[in-house]
Amino acid sequence: MSSLSLSSILSAFKYSDSLVVVSISICTAFLCEGISWLLIYRTQTYKTLKSTIDKASKKLETMKSSTTDSATTKSKTKKIDRVETSLKESSRDLSMSKFKSGGVVALVLFVVFGLLNSLFEGKAVAKLPFRPASLVQKMSHRGVSGDDVTDCSMAFLYFLCSISIRTNLQKFLGFAPPRGAANAGLFPMPDPKTS
Repeated sequence: MSSLSLSSILSAFKYSDSLVVVSISICTAFLCEGISWLLIYRTQTYKTLKSTIDKASKKLETMKSSTTDSATTKSKTKKIDRVETSLKESSRDLSMSKFKSGGVVALVLFVVFGLLNSLFEGKAVAKLPFRPASLVQKMSHRGVSGDDVTDCSMAFLYFLCSISIRTNLQKFLGFAPPRGAANAGLFPMPDPKTS
């Protein structure tokens, strides 16, 4: 009787390694967002820049959606260009203000990844329900011993969890970038009008 219950308990922990990786990823996401809140989101500079970006993006939307005759088109185009330039500058400033916490967050993620890598070195932490493409296979099977390509390494699972959990956590906590700042940043896409 006890051997039956012991085997059922052990089978319940079949996914314990993957649960550990996901749990650590969740904790790391909360820690990183806490650091970001401490260094960025609570500052007056961030709040001002976010407000400026929101106002500029709303103004730009209304300017682009309103219809006018051809006589005022030239002046309207100049106003739109001015608002777009202001929006890009504010978005760049916002990215620069976020840059300072990026180093601290990167250090935390580097330490956590090193810890997890030493804990799960050469060990499959999950089983993929499909055979991954060759490029993904190199990432998902990295460092795992054996030839079963459906075995998932800690690095791949942690990478997927970190991206998805942190992004959704930022949205949930209200720390997602403003709408107008979505295409901006330190390295924005080039403007097709100037090319």
